[in-house]
Amino acid sequence: MKNKKIREIIKRKNKIPIVCLTAYSKTIAKILDKYCDIVLVGDSLGMVLYGMKSTREVTLDMMISHAKSVKKGISKSILVVDMPHQTYRNKKEAYKNAKKIIKSTKCDALKLEGGKKIINVVKYLIKKKIPVMGHVGLLPQSERGKFKFKGRSLFERKRIIEDARLLSNVGVFAIVIECVEESLAEIISKSIPIPTIGIGASKHCDGQILVTDDLLGLSNFTPRFIRKYSNIRRIINKSVLRFRHDVINKNFPSRKNIY
Repeated sequence: MKNKKIREIIKRKNKIPIVCLTAYSKTIAKILDKYCDIVLVGDSLGMVLYGMKSTREVTLDMMISHAKSVKKGISKSILVVDMPHQTYRNKKEAYKNAKKIIKSTKCDALKLEGGKKIINVVKYLIKKKIPVMGHVGLLPQSERGKFKFKGRSLFERKRIIEDARLLSNVGVFAIVIECVEESLAEIISKSIPIPTIGIGASKHCDGQILVTDDLLGLSNFTPRFIRKYSNIRRIINKSVLRFRHDVINKNFPSRKNIY
């Protein structure tokens, strides 16, 4: 793999934990770049920014537009972009869209959801020198209705382990494991030679990722795997309320705010 930053991430397996967060704009990306190893332009933007019911409604153009903005704030981190739903249904479609994303955004890698069902697509992209990050466990693009954690049944556990191993064998450089039972995440992490990035998948993974808006308390999304490190909603509310008060009472603008 030619990308030096990706090679360094692979070497972090079982060593220094990998820090990952999502970004949808240059402003946030510039902050994250100082602290993160990987910045993901996730298709979660559909729900977080656009109020969509699922990630399935996100388009290729939306992903490219946000990724171009994020790229402007990135200098150190690896920039990964999600390929949205129904943009990699076969090898030719996947390659065409992957090339478009990379050419338009100058990102480092793409992330695709799934294992055995898309393994030939992933294998083809890697053969064409496109770095790929895998994603197993809960797959938002495939879910309908309420999201539920995975790994309850023996069949489900075997399928997810097989998906991870297949992806590792064809050459993905890392795999996101989403919302799986703790022991399953541990088995996967120990059974493959590439880094695993957990979201709701325990500390046994080689790194962790969260949606930045959830971490900051900007969203109302509160599953148990999220830890809110701030309450930005409260800060915004207070700031807007103060602005409203100042405008109504003609305290804004003051002399120093005018020309």
